[in-house]
Amino acid sequence: MKIAFIRPSMFGSASKDAMYPLVFGIVKSLTPDDFDIVFYDERIEKIPDIIDADVVALSVETFSAKRAYKLSKKYMVQGKKVIMGGFHPSACPDEAITYCNSVIIGEIENIWASVLEDLKNGNLKQIYKAEKLADLSKIKYDYSVFKGKKYNKIALVQFSRGCRFACEFCSVHAFFKNSIRTKPIDDILNELKEIKENVIFFIDDNLFSNEQEAQKLFESLIPLKKKWACQISIDAAKNQDLLKLMKKAGCALVLIGFESLNIDNLKQMGKGANIKYNDYKTVIKNIYSAGIMIYGTFVIGYDNDTKDTAKNLMNFALENKFAIANFNPLMPMPGTRLYERLKEENRLIYDKWWLDDNYRYGDAMLKPKNMSEEELMQSCKCARYEFNSYRNIFRRLLNFKSNCANFTNLILFLCANLISKSEIHTKQGKKLGGE
Repeated sequence: MKIAFIRPSMFGSASKDAMYPLVFGIVKSLTPDDFDIVFYDERIEKIPDIIDADVVALSVETFSAKRAYKLSKKYMVQGKKVIMGGFHPSACPDEAITYCNSVIIGEIENIWASVLEDLKNGNLKQIYKAEKLADLSKIKYDYSVFKGKKYNKIALVQFSRGCRFACEFCSVHAFFKNSIRTKPIDDILNELKEIKENVIFFIDDNLFSNEQEAQKLFESLIPLKKKWACQISIDAAKNQDLLKLMKKAGCALVLIGFESLNIDNLKQMGKGANIKYNDYKTVIKNIYSAGIMIYGTFVIGYDNDTKDTAKNLMNFALENKFAIANFNPLMPMPGTRLYERLKEENRLIYDKWWLDDNYRYGDAMLKPKNMSEEELMQSCKCARYEFNSYRNIFRRLLNFKSNCANFTNLILFLCANLISKSEIHTKQGKKLGGE
């Protein structure tokens, strides 16, 4: 039996910022040799119109759902069995099952063997739901599935799953709930020794979900001399010694959700760490003192935001010379508390924006309180464009404490900014799912 794994893109076209989707390395390792496997990633290659496989398995995110459903319809007409898993089908299984033969809800590690057995027996179920959490110590990767694929030269590694915070807008907490698990450090080290790339990105939603384990990890990374980036919560920046240890271990950049400069907004979104450590200047100073770059993210559209908020946030990020920054209109993702609240308040512009033909990437998804929908969209767009202008890229580059503190940081800064600038202009205003 032949299975085609597919990672659909948002628009049915390639992008410049694609990194290999680690989940397919996991699924490949869980698939016995008597199954023939082929893998397509639409973000870097064209998927055949007529696919040579008995089964098609798609990993679906909310932004790629519309495209996934189009592909599924096409392959089901060809007589293929189509299976969907990932964040979006897990959040919207009743929706997803109308577009495919089978939906996997939750983590795949403890389900995939049952799916394969049922495929062999011609007894594929409509719904498979993970009843227990995956044991991270048993997860292996088969990187051969990515052979010949031209991704960015950054390897992905996962140390933990889950986050100890429960922000209103976050789909991560909606998926993993309150579970926080870490992988044995020896396993991580063995994986890193096998990886050819010298630049690593930890895909953990918060590398500090378990601070003690994270510190042990950093100490273990020092001899490997790898350069890496990660996402951390803002409270981690209070510990200067820990930041210095991260730098010594090879950390070049941290992604932090600053989200807002308004305390009332932070309270509404449930961003407790940012409220407690709201002295952002000290946070930034500590990170730069360690020689680490900052990738700052912001959301605009909460109840205390106005048409000037995005520009003010852009100026904040520019003045502090962030290496990269995102200025996103608030995104109500299905399964989150934010989506349910806005639905109850009748403030969703689209019931399901990810399927609506009127929605374009970058559009407002909700009705803001203190600005119009058009002002929300335009202010975020202008902030993105201005922050990533060549003039401001050069202006931010001249941060001698971090962005151009050494050759590695300089190269990472330039590559990240040129790719980001290109993708921001390419994606803005595009219709999801392709034309």
